[in-house]
Amino acid sequence: MLTFTVQRNITVTSLSEIKAPIAEQIETFESRFRGSMKSSVPLLDTITRYIIKRKGKQMRPMFVFLSAGMCGTVTESTYRAASLIELLHTATLVHDDVVDDSNLRRGFFSINALWKNKIAVLVGDYLLSKGLLIALEQDEFHLLKIVSDAVREMSEGELLQIEKARKLDIQEPVYFEIIRKKTASLIASCCACGAASVKADEEQIKTLWKFGEYTGTAFQIKDDLFDYERNNATGKPYGTDIRDQKMTLPLIYLLNKADWMEKRWIINTVKSHHNDAVRVAKLISMVSECGGLDYAREKMVEYRSRSLELLKQFPDNIYRKSLEDLVIFTTERDK
Repeated sequence: MLTFTVQRNITVTSLSEIKAPIAEQIETFESRFRGSMKSSVPLLDTITRYIIKRKGKQMRPMFVFLSAGMCGTVTESTYRAASLIELLHTATLVHDDVVDDSNLRRGFFSINALWKNKIAVLVGDYLLSKGLLIALEQDEFHLLKIVSDAVREMSEGELLQIEKARKLDIQEPVYFEIIRKKTASLIASCCACGAASVKADEEQIKTLWKFGEYTGTAFQIKDDLFDYERNNATGKPYGTDIRDQKMTLPLIYLLNKADWMEKRWIINTVKSHHNDAVRVAKLISMVSECGGLDYAREKMVEYRSRSLELLKQFPDNIYRKSLEDLVIFTTERDK
């Protein structure tokens, strides 16, 4: 029998407490960010106002400001870094909804659902261009390079996932490569940009990029686990990843443990019967029974531990403490 060492009794600090050292900066940022999205085109202005009203927890700007505070003193460059990241992130979400033909985002109608695909793509392009201009107008080429690397990684990750999904032949190393590129690179760019905005040295910037990668990987595994939980608060329906034919870590673990006949049934379910509620429910039960969820949680904790270990290289201040708490929050959240 397999045994897993998963940390329990973790103290989860609330987001408001985590945000406390940078609360004033986040408030200023939100005001500036709203201004950065304004347009003289009425339709575009209507859509960007709708986007702002649906903004989430603002964790990415928090990573930027906390990383900056840990390495130095927040500057105007830090605000530009946070705006650049958030504009990029918002643009990718708008484009992702078009690619995935999704009508909902966090329980709200997506841009493509309300204004159709053509307008959604153009809005995403507009947001991306606004982010680029924020960096270029102030000669923030170091920030632009970091973010451009993240954009390249995200695009490669998305295409790699599409390529592998056709044959459903994703093995664990490929899965981790996909989420490193597709999800973790954006959080890595948040942390690296925060450090770069206060003129941290190159070694610190690289370390914080790696810290963001580990944190983003743990974050994505947690997101994958939500797909196997009923009545969760995420707004994500039960079994969505299977219906979307996405190979996540718990499912990959099951495939690696299954015999030939079971593997054939699993692949056939994901490929041809992913809309069959009974088969999907049985598949989810199989994942749980074989230890796939425990294994995924173990890996999540492993990556979380790696990220927290890297933070020990930085000054022990209130910003580092909040970053540590934010890492724990991302992996213990209920939505």
